[in-house]
Amino acid sequence: MYAKPIQRLIAAFTRLPSVGHRTAERFSFYLLKSGKKEVAELTLALKRLIETIKSCETCWDFSDQSPCHICSDKTRDQKTICVVAEPQDLHVIEHMGIYHGQYHVLRGTFSPDTEDPLRCIKIPELLKRIENTTITEIILALNPDLPGETTMMFLEKQLQDKRKDMKVSRLARGLPMGSDLQYADEITLGSAFKHRTPTH
Repeated sequence: MYAKPIQRLIAAFTRLPSVGHRTAERFSFYLLKSGKKEVAELTLALKRLIETIKSCETCWDFSDQSPCHICSDKTRDQKTICVVAEPQDLHVIEHMGIYHGQYHVLRGTFSPDTEDPLRCIKIPELLKRIENTTITEIILALNPDLPGETTMMFLEKQLQDKRKDMKVSRLARGLPMGSDLQYADEITLGSAFKHRTPTH
């Protein structure tokens, strides 16, 4: 049986995505063997993260300012919002350099059996944003897996009920079913983005 501080650290690591008990043990003992300097650097990085990073009040990306630098940039297209599931997806698309509009980060997707989708992710915030009638298109750029498809179908109805005059489009099917947006190559993702299709 490990000492209680080690047990607590292992338990903390297991709460991270895709980290099982054995991996958490490896992380914990790596830090113990590496010495106080590396642990102090990690502690300081986490402390600065908590103190400086906040949610953008417009798009819900994580940033050190609110509104974030993208939402604050008045040279970007103010008529289009690209909806993504996670902050990492936003940065994948931004890295391509072919899209110059606004973003909205849902902070997740939901499954068909989710009881109240409007409470589990940032959909109400998106619906409030489209009350601004200068927005003419919403691009749904979610992963083409079951949770992504379920979320997009729900969003299509919500958005069309709210603004029948607004175009709602998806990325073209250059992305294979079940793939992860973060791991798509730039050519495939760029093609899907350029040839996005209306949802109705």
